[in-house]
Order: sequence, then structure tokens, then C-alpha cells
Amino acid sequence: MTIALEHPRLAAAASGHPGIRRWLWATAFLVFVMIVVGGATRLTGSGLSITEWRPVTGALPPLTDAAWALEFDKYRASPQYQLLNAGMALADFKFIYWWEWGHRQLGRFIGLFYLAGFFVVALRRLLPWPQVALLFGMGLLLGLQGTIGWIMVASGLEPGMVAVAPVKLTLHLTFAGLFFASVVAYATWLTPLRRVEPRQGRAGARFLLLMLFVQIALGGLVAGSKAGFTFNTWPLMDGALMPPASTLFAGSPLWENFVDNVALVQFNHRIGAYLLLALALWHLFALRRAAPGSGGTRRAGAITGLVLAQSALGIVTLLLVVPLWAGLAHQALGFAVLAMGVVHVTRTEQGLRPEGA
Repeated sequence: MTIALEHPRLAAAASGHPGIRRWLWATAFLVFVMIVVGGATRLTGSGLSITEWRPVTGALPPLTDAAWALEFDKYRASPQYQLLNAGMALADFKFIYWWEWGHRQLGRFIGLFYLAGFFVVALRRLLPWPQVALLFGMGLLLGLQGTIGWIMVASGLEPGMVAVAPVKLTLHLTFAGLFFASVVAYATWLTPLRRVEPRQGRAGARFLLLMLFVQIALGGLVAGSKAGFTFNTWPLMDGALMPPASTLFAGSPLWENFVDNVALVQFNHRIGAYLLLALALWHLFALRRAAPGSGGTRRAGAITGLVLAQSALGIVTLLLVVPLWAGLAHQALGFAVLAMGVVHVTRTEQGLRPEGA
């Protein structure tokens, strides 16, 4: 029985152009850094300090005292300043401004870095045109992510708002995860396989990846609603494993509780973590029985270990009432788990199998 690698043209192109892989892995690393910087921007309350979206001219920060005064005046007209930060000094404004400005500059740099690499691949015809089209689609996803970022900021500038809308923050985070996952998947796919391995566990790997995305979205709702600053005990919430329905569904209409009620938002994130850990353990044990010693089994073990670490870090973050270092570490580790889940699914799909199977 012969063994054949799926998509041989793509594999040949990848082995002939390692620079493409390096470009994609560098993009993934930059996006990972961007996610951490975005978390710091949120936790320092800096995200609404720049009240305009100027994709080109906004790249320049204020360079004179008069320019700083103008930017500060714009911020002082915002609801966040008037309702939360009234009386803030210019020096304090500069601190939050530089965080948001740096966040946006990193976003601009990622866009230019990805665009430059795409043009090199496309103009030099380094990959077959369907793969170039896929890279183009990924670029559109990156552009959409930037647009969602401004929509998110704009939601926090509406009357009566002191922070961005939780749903829009969750969309911003989720689309960042989608682009990050697409880059990691493509880079992994272009990296030649080192060994033959069975393809057991495909369904489990896919479901595990789906649950990782769901948990990241639930975490986005926790961040957006600041639910981590409440119910700072574990394993109990307000003295019970499950708060009463009157607490979980105190708001009206019913659906708003899932995005705005801090009790239900945090409870859902806790349940999501328990389910994710159970799924990771089940997937690991299933692969150990079906394919002991395989690459898939080792990856499943790594994912389980990361999920355990992430769960422990989440508990610490909650008990300490979300200090900056813990909040950033929790977000960063969450995306590290996502990256491992993407690699696992990609390698499982990419694995060698008998011809005609």
C-alpha cells in the first residue's frame, strides 16, 4: 500500500520557498504581540483616549504643546472623561494616549508587513493562484479586523458610555483570533511533515478547536463587561456553585443577560473552562488508546497541559481581582492554547494516508 502526501504542489512550493513560512510565522508572532498590547490597552483604560479614526494621518502623534492640548480637548469632550476621569491631568492623559497610539501603530505595521509579503508572493508567483487567493482573503480578514476595532472604539464614545460595548469588544477579539488562526494554520500547512502519522482524532481535534474559539469569545464578554472584577471567589460564586436564576437572569430582555449581566457572563466563562478541560482530557485519552506515541497524541497532551495551566491562571486572575500582569498573562496563554489547537487540527488534516482512502 503506497502513501501519498495531500496537496503535493503546495508541499513542493513550501519546501522551495521557506521565506513564505518565515513571513507567515513572523506575522503570527506580531498578531500575538498585538493581542497582548490590546489587552494592556484595555486594562489600563487607554482604549478611548484617541477619539478619531485617521488611518493615515493618525500615524503621527502630537508633536507640540498645542497639538497635545488639542488632543486633550477632544478627549475631555468624551463621555469617559466627563463621567469617569474628570479632572485628569495632561500627564495622565499622555500615558493612556501613548498606550492607544502604540496599539494602533502596531496594527498599522502588521497590515503593511502582511501586505508587503503578499505582494512578493503574488508578483513573483511563488504559490499557485488558489493559494494566493487564499492569502488575499486572509488580508481582507485583517482589514475587517481593523474596521471592527474602530467600530468598537466608536461604541465607547456614545453618550453615557465609559467603555466600549462588550459585544463589539468580543467581535474585535474573535476576529483577531480568526486571523491569527488562519496565519498559524497556513504556516503550519506549508511546513513539511517530518513523519508519517495516523489521522485518528480528526473530529475531536476540530471540536476542541471550536471550543477554544467559544471560550475566547466568552472571555471577551468577561473583559468587555468587566465581569472579572466581581464574584472573586472560586470554586463558589456568591457562596454557591451556581448563582440563583434571579441573579443570572436579573436583566431584561433575557438575551441581554448573556452579554451584560456580569454574573451570567462570568458563570458561562467558568462553565466553558470546565467543558474545555474535560474535552481536552477526553481527546487525549482517546488518542492514547487509538494511536499511542503518535504526533497527534503528543500534541493532545501539550494542549491538555496548556488548558490546565490556563485554567489555573484564570483562577489566580479572578482571586487577585485582575491585576495587570495576570490579566495579560491569561489572555496571552489563551491565544497560545489557540495556536496549539490550530497546529493540531492542521497537522491532523494534513497527515499522510493511504491513496484512495
